[in-house]
Amino acid sequence: MPERIPIGSDHAGYDMKAMLADELRSLGYDVEDVGSHSLLPTDYADYAHVVAREIEEGEVTRGVLLCGTGLGMAYAANRHHGVRAAVAWSPEIARLARQHNDANVLVLPSRCVDEGTAREILRTWLNTPFEGGRHVKRINKIELPE
Repeated sequence: MPERIPIGSDHAGYDMKAMLADELRSLGYDVEDVGSHSLLPTDYADYAHVVAREIEEGEVTRGVLLCGTGLGMAYAANRHHGVRAAVAWSPEIARLARQHNDANVLVLPSRCVDEGTAREILRTWLNTPFEGGRHVKRINKIELPE
């Protein structure tokens, strides 16, 4: 059974989201497009919370979000327990976010990267494993006690 990956964007990331959803499908993933479904102005947090909640509740292990800068999506998604949303503007940042931070949400700044770079960032993030080791202790410090 293919891994399900939810993907969401506001209006600024709409076109790139559609392209990356197709890319994920071509790589064999089951894609859940949580919206936005048009170029009409929308609020990024509405989509960030849907994707992050699925990770928080254990329904999926990772997701993808897009907005103009990526910052708003990351702020909203990172409010959820167990979510580590990383804004990546290059494949190198995506690689490090996975290796060192076990990023489980990739956030792309759609106004700051072109489609070819976005595809490369996505593929790098999907294919890079978490290194574990010394990074586990650091990740555990992200979560505050309840």
